Amino acid sequence: MSRPPLRVESAAGDPSEAADVALAAAGDSSAFERLYRRHVARVHSLVRRMVGSEGDADEVTQDVFVRAWEKLGTYRGEAAFGTWLHRLAVNVALNWRKTAARSRQRFDEDASAEAMAGRQDRGPERMDLEEAIRRLPPGARQVFVLHDVEGFRHEEIAALMDVTEGTSKAQLHRARMLLRGHLER
Repeated sequence: MSRPPLRVESAAGDPSEAADVALAAAGDSSAFERLYRRHVARVHSLVRRMVGSEGDADEVTQDVFVRAWEKLGTYRGEAAFGTWLHRLAVNVALNWRKTAARSRQRFDEDASAEAMAGRQDRGPERMDLEEAIRRLPPGARQVFVLHDVEGFRHEEIAALMDVTEGTSKAQLHRARMLLRGHLER
């Protein structure tokens, strides 16, 4: 069964990117490298916010681009390539969080959060938004990043995370309250 050819112009209207997508889908690694260079910073930033640590974000970002290379043939050009890649990054980050390795890291994060709380008791410490986001519990952090940072609707978040819309809304509320508390300190 042969695949229909990719449309030459993507939904975003960038002919050079659309050409690189078509070439990469045909196996041109140089074209894929150009796509990688164009999108890696944004993907890494999203993934870092979702997984909460720089080292893990590097690993997950690499996984996103490996999967993008493997699944490039499924890109139909109905949306901009960046949109497709962004959705893939969200899915990879969410799946990564469900692994057993992530469970072990949550335990380490809890110990780290306790240590940070003890350090805060010793004196006033200025905290930036990125650090406050990293301190959020995993579910609340995911919903906050997807909704308030990336602009997803609760309906989309619910589908991505396999939860109800009500859970998404509750997690967002929880995240906002925790952030407010962290930032007021």
